[in-house]
Amino acid sequence: MALPMVEPREGMPSRVVVYEVGPRDGLQNEPVTVPVEVKAEFVGRLLACGLQTVELTSFVPRSWVPQLGDAEELLAMLGAEVNPAGRVVLVPNERGLDRAVAAGARAVAIFASATESFARRNLNRSVAESMAMFAPVVRRARQEGMWVRGYVSMCFGDPWEGPVPTAQVARVCEELLALGCDQVSLGDTIGVGTPGHVEALLGELAGVGVGADRLAVHFHDTYGQALSNTLAALNLGVSTVDASAGGLGGCPYAQSATGNLATEDLVWALTGLGIEHGVDLEALVRTSVWMSSHLGRSSPSAVVRALADTGG
Repeated sequence: MALPMVEPREGMPSRVVVYEVGPRDGLQNEPVTVPVEVKAEFVGRLLACGLQTVELTSFVPRSWVPQLGDAEELLAMLGAEVNPAGRVVLVPNERGLDRAVAAGARAVAIFASATESFARRNLNRSVAESMAMFAPVVRRARQEGMWVRGYVSMCFGDPWEGPVPTAQVARVCEELLALGCDQVSLGDTIGVGTPGHVEALLGELAGVGVGADRLAVHFHDTYGQALSNTLAALNLGVSTVDASAGGLGGCPYAQSATGNLATEDLVWALTGLGIEHGVDLEALVRTSVWMSSHLGRSSPSAVVRALADTGG
């Protein structure tokens, strides 16, 4: 199998946690209904590739995201042995948390917004009202001994509001950490960010005491900037990166949100930089090709296409 030449870059982290979002964020907006048996096999294949953190599904009402309406069935099918703290589920509110706890989840994520427009469209609440809703969710999750992540969407731009001030994003991140989140993921939901913008936001966060060790980055590749933006974040100390196998993904509440950073593209870049990641790239490519066959379309990942075309 072809691999890049290793040329480390000074200042980069020695190891990066690849936070795999394919089963949840990757599949949530797919028009083809994916059977729960296929989802379970997808998760199993991802774990076998060496991915230690996999976001499995979302405990939202089926009417909100029909593709993820089988959350309980999926967790039951996976079994407790593949649902420790590194297997995360999204919960929108206390009812979602109740379902997640009953299903045996040990790590949860909540989904906030940096802008009022998207907060209204996604949660039918203002940003302040969303935080009030999340407070008991985080408190109860921590009481259950769960690890808690807070997503912040629209960190770099909003289709209704345009550019989002970095100070506005920082305030939401501070609030989520104050609620008790262990980590905050900065989402470029519509993929408009650039490396300079990433540096500005991370600088703003550092200025209010939110260090890179509390952060993850989540870039969409709408304008082909996801990997460049990720490298900018790594250069400033971020060591958790969200990615989706095969570049799957989108957001049902923001039509301009296209695919996530492909896990394979990220792993190729990390390998070339000499950064440890623990992922078997060849097995991951095979997994994405297999998943693409179930979705009836090819993967948008450049690395998947290149390695699949050359036989891996």
